[in-house]
Amino acid sequence: MASSNGFAYIFLAMVVVSLAATSSDALSTTFYNRVCPNALSTIKQVVTAAVNSDRRMGASLLRLHFHDCFVNGCDGSVLLDSTSTISGEKGAGGNFNSLRGFDVVDRIKAAVDRACGRPVVSCADILAVAARDSVVQLGGRPWNVELGRRDGTTASLSAANNALPGPGLSLQALKANFRNVGLNEQDLVVLSGGHTIGVSKCSNFKSRIYTETNIDPNFARNLRATCPRTGGDNRLGPLDTSATRFDTQYFKDLVNRRGLLHSDQVLFNGGSTDALVRRYSTNSAAFAADFGKSMIKMGKIRVLEGRSGQIRRNCRRTN
Repeated sequence: MASSNGFAYIFLAMVVVSLAATSSDALSTTFYNRVCPNALSTIKQVVTAAVNSDRRMGASLLRLHFHDCFVNGCDGSVLLDSTSTISGEKGAGGNFNSLRGFDVVDRIKAAVDRACGRPVVSCADILAVAARDSVVQLGGRPWNVELGRRDGTTASLSAANNALPGPGLSLQALKANFRNVGLNEQDLVVLSGGHTIGVSKCSNFKSRIYTETNIDPNFARNLRATCPRTGGDNRLGPLDTSATRFDTQYFKDLVNRRGLLHSDQVLFNGGSTDALVRRYSTNSAAFAADFGKSMIKMGKIRVLEGRSGQIRRNCRRTN
């Protein structure tokens, strides 16, 4: 009996450690209220100006937060430049010549450090707040961002290549990808709804518009005019038909077989996620509420807190 109890204790401890490695309950929406009460308003000012200047920037800032959290947690590692000791994530297949908004993050960091009088706001928290403010600026509903993340001191090109979900993944592969970071099937569908804003390169959807059958013929024909069978890989197509507004058009497009990426359309293709897609296509309030919940959940993936990590003075390099 003693041996059995010991095994149970060890197993329970392993579970606790595993959960601690993937999420956090210590973040707080009021984290900066005392140390820098102007932090969030300063971030919002810079984001608002950036999105007003370039409507695509909202999607870019949202994507930075996604790509940060999916690789070793929400620690700002996606922002790090490569050095002799750091293999930066910017060169990963899902990031190279694709991620943008780093200059906006630099401006936010400079502005918020001035407002606070010193570096107290982490780059990881800047990404989380900028993602929320971008969504709101493009018409989405706000959520309360939980704060207190610290910045990582390393990055991983190999982890980025392995962890970021690609545009050609099947539904089962997408589920596994999200499950690996503690997110479930509903999170997969609702967070994929972030594709209601932004664009994608022709190279990411060319195969779909020329070879797949679960696609509206007129939709495919129109895209072929932009994306020829050969060449034009860097040309851009909108991720939904209202790509500068945060709305439910993405889900309506999926129901009508007008998902741009293969990994979009598999969410509505006779599988287990069809019902959620259909629900969000007709219920904007449900999508807005659930998107905020899933963003909060994603923002807790393997965060660094307390004395772990650091508060970077420059988001592109460690202190």
